[in-house]
Amino acid sequence: MSMSRFAWSSTLWPSSAVSLLFFSVLGGQLGLEVVKAALCSHWGAASEKSLSQDGDVIIGGLFNLYHIPSAVEQGFTEQPHYEPCTGLELEPLKYSYAMVFAVEEINRNKALLPGVKLGYRILDTCLLYPWALQGAMSLVGGDSQSCNLTALTARSGGGKPVPLLIAAASSTTGIIMSSTLGPLSVPIISYLASCPCLSDRRKYPNFFRTIPSDVYQAWAMAQLVLRFRWTWIGAVISNNDYGHLAIQVFQKEIEGKEVCLDFIETLKTETIRTDAERAALTIQASTARVIVIFCWYIEVRKLLQELAKRNVTDRQFLASEAWSTSNDIMQDETISKVAGGVLGVAIWSSAIPGFESYLKSLHPMRHPEDVFLREFWQKQFGCNPLSADSSSPFKTKSVRPSNVTKSAPNKPPWKSSLPPCSGTESLERVQNHFTDTSQLRVAYNVYLAVYAAAHALHSLLSCPERDRPSRKYTLTCISSGDIKPKELLQHLNKVNVTTPQGESFYFQGADIPAKYDLVNWQKPPEGSLRLVLVGHVDGFNLHLNESTIQWNTGSSQVPVSVCSESCPPGTRKANRKGEPLCCFDCFPCAEGEISNKTGSPHCERCPPEFWSNPERTACIPRQLDFLSFNETLGITLTTAAVSGFVVTSAVFVVFLYYRHTPVVRANNSELSFLLLLSLKLCFLCSLVFIGRPSVWSCRFQQAAFGISFVLCVSCLLVKTLVVLAAFRSARPGAEGLMKWFGPGQQRGSVFIFTCIQVIICTTWLSLSPPEPRRDLGFQGSKVTLECAMASVVGFSLVLGYIGLLACTCLLLAFLARKLPDNFNEAKLITFSMLIFCAVWVAFVPAYVSSPGKYVVAVEIFAILASSYGLLLCIFAPKCFIILLRPEINTKKHIMGR
Repeated sequence: MSMSRFAWSSTLWPSSAVSLLFFSVLGGQLGLEVVKAALCSHWGAASEKSLSQDGDVIIGGLFNLYHIPSAVEQGFTEQPHYEPCTGLELEPLKYSYAMVFAVEEINRNKALLPGVKLGYRILDTCLLYPWALQGAMSLVGGDSQSCNLTALTARSGGGKPVPLLIAAASSTTGIIMSSTLGPLSVPIISYLASCPCLSDRRKYPNFFRTIPSDVYQAWAMAQLVLRFRWTWIGAVISNNDYGHLAIQVFQKEIEGKEVCLDFIETLKTETIRTDAERAALTIQASTARVIVIFCWYIEVRKLLQELAKRNVTDRQFLASEAWSTSNDIMQDETISKVAGGVLGVAIWSSAIPGFESYLKSLHPMRHPEDVFLREFWQKQFGCNPLSADSSSPFKTKSVRPSNVTKSAPNKPPWKSSLPPCSGTESLERVQNHFTDTSQLRVAYNVYLAVYAAAHALHSLLSCPERDRPSRKYTLTCISSGDIKPKELLQHLNKVNVTTPQGESFYFQGADIPAKYDLVNWQKPPEGSLRLVLVGHVDGFNLHLNESTIQWNTGSSQVPVSVCSESCPPGTRKANRKGEPLCCFDCFPCAEGEISNKTGSPHCERCPPEFWSNPERTACIPRQLDFLSFNETLGITLTTAAVSGFVVTSAVFVVFLYYRHTPVVRANNSELSFLLLLSLKLCFLCSLVFIGRPSVWSCRFQQAAFGISFVLCVSCLLVKTLVVLAAFRSARPGAEGLMKWFGPGQQRGSVFIFTCIQVIICTTWLSLSPPEPRRDLGFQGSKVTLECAMASVVGFSLVLGYIGLLACTCLLLAFLARKLPDNFNEAKLITFSMLIFCAVWVAFVPAYVSSPGKYVVAVEIFAILASSYGLLLCIFAPKCFIILLRPEINTKKHIMGR
């Protein structure tokens, strides 16, 4: 486990403690005496209960064998005071016997510490830092029973001082002990202190541990969160070094990985009742479904009980090694519905051969001075083991065993109102936390710590040959009675342990290579929760069998814990103002953008020739778009063009049939037929603009358009000139004017006007012709295939020349509109040119502003509109007379005024 099981509090550690640390740096005998005197003056004797065995070398052990039932308020106005420790804890009791078993096993080993008997002194620290420090100082000073300062100077009479401690059941205790005993260079091997801070060799050079640093378990828990994609979690920690430092490492591991902590609640053992209620309310109100807990199991049990009261059963808990294997919680039926499915990191489990048999063979009649075993026996069997009747198999053994220390003379006699034991009681058939050796975790850490101490002592007490070249250092042969902690510390730094089971480990500074089990609390059909191994952690490598995990729902479906559901493909995340990054909204990607993965923070724009699909999840090739004959617009324009051609052809037939009538002959029938032919070409050239653009179609359509309209307008211009010349020639002196406007001159004029346009088009198409091009500028799912004008000048000249002829024709027709004829064609030309000019003036802005294929549609519409305007304005009145009013189709009527 790790940091303290009880929170660090100023009320539990008065200001004089600072002076203790200060005096400890004095070192040697004086510093030790001052520290112990200060401890005794503040706290008095700790616990008189101990377990010991004499030997050539004594190692000390400190375990939290008892706990305080209730906290006592402490202040600065009076001396610190604590209630007596009660409530023997079975798990720590098993740890202490793991130490005893290891010592006895080493003493039987002929190869390890030959000729040296190893002894031990085990004290209870009662879960209190001051008592743990006082016990440590008593062991180091040579007195394990009382605060008798004379024992410090008379070591031979008050017990041997221990050169090494197996202690620190919490990180805070480890920090205190290492800081205090550091100046004395007394090595401390911890089996539970896991704070990363204790890896600092500059601050804690005398500290070692057989439990990995919390860096590894916090990393493993962060990896579990990331693996199952839990982005919205809560945290409950002990209000001490263990909790705060563990959550700091955890937060560092999830930093920048889109995981947020909704809350961090703290629990303090002294105020666990109110703290647990507050944390339970926070968990109940939170939307986080996964809760990470770095606390001691006593605190967690109270928290889970509060959650059970509120029926909060839909939370998934991630457990630190401090409570992930707690039988006290798993066997509590009242909280099984809350605690089911717990996934946790557990201390590496390993077997100790023979340890189970050793525990079950323990009997208080063999160890009458073992107060811990005596109290356990009384609690287990409900009888007084030292009042057994004469039938007891151990009754005749009145001699005190040599492997225990006699109680102090002032120790009160054992009193019990329980009936005497029969002597037949045995642990062989007892199944509880004490006898269960199926998963030895902390007990195995204690076992390793004893072997590490033994190997260091073996190295120190050995006398290797000085001339061996393989030795990088020389050792001075010393006796077991002259061991100095500083020398032992040097050898402990280089220790490489191999246990009788063949397992080896070594210290990397203060630490050993990290190994953890990954465990899961599963609910069987009947009975309490059981612990199932689902993976392991080896350093920074996590191995997990997900298929064997049973979650809090009782199924194999991984629970979901997110503030906001992940944005599906096709959407992007948008953070909510003032809320954590894990809380966001999802917005669809815009057109032309995609997001092809879940939880994308932004949308990506598709390449130019691609467009987003309707779901905005993939870029697909953009379809080619052009004005085709198959679409509605293309069909409409094609129908209009063909209709215009048909109507023009019909007019042509009518004019051809009635070519000898005055109406047809009066206005230069030859130019009329040429005009009708040019109109046919105008209608037909609009069809060239429809369909897939190609190199030749792009060139031909503009040339056909330009030449057809020039031919049409040229015919109108010549007709207008002929009208004006005819009336001018009627004036005196102008009789010869008409010779310049005869049929040959008219045809020649039309030819010249048309040739100029032909030259313009030829030059334009030769130098910089229009080319088919894909227009990507218009954003959409389609790419417009159009005829791009490589030279705007050429197109402008074509339109400009048509406009010049049209304006000239309009001006002349306007001047001739009131000439005295019953049928003056100049009026019709005026109206037709007005429509023509209006259409093409409106064409320019419409052409420039139209997108994609609609540019082509605008040009076709202008061609058709102007063609229909010319056709209807000029030929509709004539057809009306020819077909419907033949009586006025006479020369007399036409020449009348």
